[in-house]
Amino acid sequence: MTSTPAANAPNVNMMSDPKTGVLIANLGTPDAPTKAAVKRYLGEFLSDRRVVEIPPLLWQPILRGIILNTRPKKSAHAYQMVWTDRGSPLAFHTQDTAQALSHEFAQQGIIVDWAMRYGNPSIASRLEAMKKAGCERILFAPLYPQYSGATTATANDALFAALAKMRWQPAVRTLPPYYDEPAYIDALANSARQHLRALPAAPEALLLSFHGMPLRTKELGDPYYDHCMETARLLSQALAPDYAGTIRISFQSRFGPAKWIGPSTEDVLEELAKKGVRHVAVMTPGFSADCLETLEEIALRGKEFFCEKGGEKLDYFPCLNAESAAIILYTGLIRRELAGWV
Repeated sequence: MTSTPAANAPNVNMMSDPKTGVLIANLGTPDAPTKAAVKRYLGEFLSDRRVVEIPPLLWQPILRGIILNTRPKKSAHAYQMVWTDRGSPLAFHTQDTAQALSHEFAQQGIIVDWAMRYGNPSIASRLEAMKKAGCERILFAPLYPQYSGATTATANDALFAALAKMRWQPAVRTLPPYYDEPAYIDALANSARQHLRALPAAPEALLLSFHGMPLRTKELGDPYYDHCMETARLLSQALAPDYAGTIRISFQSRFGPAKWIGPSTEDVLEELAKKGVRHVAVMTPGFSADCLETLEEIALRGKEFFCEKGGEKLDYFPCLNAESAAIILYTGLIRRELAGWV
């Protein structure tokens, strides 16, 4: 008797209702504003070879012997200044964004989740959860408007490393940088206009502060600096009819002795104060959500520094966070990238 092909077929566990997922990601945050939690976080973050491009044999003794024994206490204090009842601002803004996007895509059956490149929830853990939930197609969306090896690329690295451990991988797409997307520029410009209208008087200068990076990274071909400059150009152009003050560009968050791209945010704030500018506003178009670098470094320390140098008032304009403008922006970008899948 001849057996049928079906009789000899292996027992394959096929998913009865395959789904599409979207996993948004941000940089990361410690689990708590404590020295121990910050030390764990910094150990992971500063061990990433895309973040610190120094050979490990030279860097790890410095990191383990000096930095992780001195910096966590100072950083923990900074995190305590911005920590809330909901925890880390970066974490809850990213979570709120995922929840709002879940609502937007609910009717299409798309699962939306969130993760952090460093710390929790990890990219690997949420990717595995989405796979178990039936996602056979996943759009991975790091929320970095401008591309950099130390942000977008390392997030993708973590995704691909997690995929490498899976026998049955979902199909994946990754969100490209959106630094010059009209919808992104419109969202930034509308946010700036809203905050400018809320002030009793317009600031004499508007400072666009981006996260910095070592000059060597730029010289090696990283496009981040050029992306930032294009964002600033387009945003300045969009604001021109509504804002008559000076618009300046700067780079913040320097770390270590290496030469970084400039001008630095502190240098520009000091220059403006010495030129007689008394009122300045600062927005951070390179950050999708408020975090330590925006809330503590700019809204608190930046304000104090500007006033010490002779300024009188610094207004910080928040990131897009999970505001309606951000959700409209991300919804449009995601729908475009899901074309053909949904």
